[in-house]
Amino acid sequence: MTERSPSLSADQGRPAVLVAAVLRGALAAGLGLGSVSVLVAALWISSPAPDSGPGEAFHAAAAMWLLAHGAELIRTETLTGVPAPMGVVPLLLAALPVWLVHRAARDVLEPDEGRGAPSPGAAFASVTGGYLLVGGAVALYARDATLSARPLSLLLPAALVVAAAAAAGVWTACGYPLGPPPSWAPVRLHEAMARTRFLRRADAVGRAALAGTAVLLGGGALVVASALVWHGAPVQDSFLRLAGDWGGRVALLLLALGLVPNAAVWGAAYGLGPGFVLGTASTVTPLAFTGRPALPDFPLLAAMPAHGAGTPLNWAAGAVPVAAALTVAWFTVRRAVPAEGDREEAWGLGDTALTTALGAVGCGIGAALLAAASGGPLGTHALADFGPLWWLTGAAALAWSTVIGVPAALLLRAWRLRRRTKEEGEEETKETKADRKEDSKAPAAVPEPAGPRHRWWSRPARTADEPQAEGAAATVPVPPSGGPEADLDSYDFLPTDPWHTRQEPATPLPEPERPGQEPTPPRPEPDADASCETDLPADDADASCETDLPAVDANASSEPDLPVADADASSETGPPAADA
Repeated sequence: MTERSPSLSADQGRPAVLVAAVLRGALAAGLGLGSVSVLVAALWISSPAPDSGPGEAFHAAAAMWLLAHGAELIRTETLTGVPAPMGVVPLLLAALPVWLVHRAARDVLEPDEGRGAPSPGAAFASVTGGYLLVGGAVALYARDATLSARPLSLLLPAALVVAAAAAAGVWTACGYPLGPPPSWAPVRLHEAMARTRFLRRADAVGRAALAGTAVLLGGGALVVASALVWHGAPVQDSFLRLAGDWGGRVALLLLALGLVPNAAVWGAAYGLGPGFVLGTASTVTPLAFTGRPALPDFPLLAAMPAHGAGTPLNWAAGAVPVAAALTVAWFTVRRAVPAEGDREEAWGLGDTALTTALGAVGCGIGAALLAAASGGPLGTHALADFGPLWWLTGAAALAWSTVIGVPAALLLRAWRLRRRTKEEGEEETKETKADRKEDSKAPAAVPEPAGPRHRWWSRPARTADEPQAEGAAATVPVPPSGGPEADLDSYDFLPTDPWHTRQEPATPLPEPERPGQEPTPPRPEPDADASCETDLPADDADASCETDLPAVDANASSEPDLPVADADASSETGPPAADA
């Protein structure tokens, strides 16, 4: 085959990959529906006197599965005969389909053996489409049941929840990238997201917002747990009154567990200040419990605070948003002034404050989304609205996180920088002390003599008054030492020719003058015609004289050890004889 064969096989395998992605989405929907159906069937079987057959139980299971995605249900069998909405979604039950969609979209982008993976956009569309196909079939199945889904709520928020979970799965599979933005985005946004500094700031904002939202949710759960313990007797009475047999108690306990995350969000909204509403005529806040609520009999609702003005015990719930704001500040400062690194790498005051404010905005958005998901209607008229108001909850979270978080972040930044400076100063002090100890242990330096320095390779220069030994070679004067470089330059004065090849010693160089020293007088040159001082009688003019420097004669004998006394003398060896 030609080299085009791989591309053709890849094109032929692309539909198979997309079909596999659609099947993964449908399988995720089937797993969620099956889990809810098994739970409802088990409760129906354990009921001592069920009011309906298995068909109605499966219809209820389909309606509960749609409710887990945020769809609003309509209950037709009421005491008044007027259909009543039911829109409070158990958030613990909603976690199951969201996790299944997220996992399906993430696994689609992991290539199987012998089969490639689709593009991120194709994976998102295929998984979402396969899941919504099953959701549409389930909605049609439960259309004529006692509990049916409102058609408009199937698109918003049910379909939006599925799409968001699938997008989160694709984003996770791609490694949590922060770009690039879409092609239709402004050029300035493309340029900003291409900078590393923008990515670091965005990562810090996201982490701070998630941490602040998590602390809000955890603080709300702590408030609810404290209220349940404080009102333990009313909660127990409500539980026993609603369910007389074990089957009913198990079903009631599972429903209460499914609503625990909702109660945590309500507790967070209570601590933020806006609180929550119990119908259209009652509001619960730390300052007061106003109105006459139309409360159904339920264990979680039995833990409400006392009617009337709030007490200091109720005001203590305000510690929850304070803790969330400090968390936002702390997570921001951890990136602004890292524990390990140079002081110059720390962010400025403006960058730290801006990042903290953006983290507070993210915390407010998260609180608003959780508040919107945790509430809803439970009926008509007085029961038309239950739970916190999302816009008030989000605004309160933003205000708390900004007012407390930004100053706290600046103070934490200054504290970490001061501690960093103190640690660096202590390290420098330790290093200085260590250097001093080493210097004290080192041997003292021996002072050099003030006189001229002599080297082992040279001799001191001879003066004119000192006689020179016979046959001694001329000495080379050493210039004064002026440091390491001058010592290295002294090697330039050494003779380079071998000693055995020398015929005549070099003329000694004059010794350089030193400051503060009198100049050395020049050495007189010997006169060739002058008579030399000898030990022989002076009346012998032809006698030879012994000098310190031997004369070199061109006609002399080849024996270098014997001096030549007269140019006309014989070449006989031995000392010259005196003339009788």
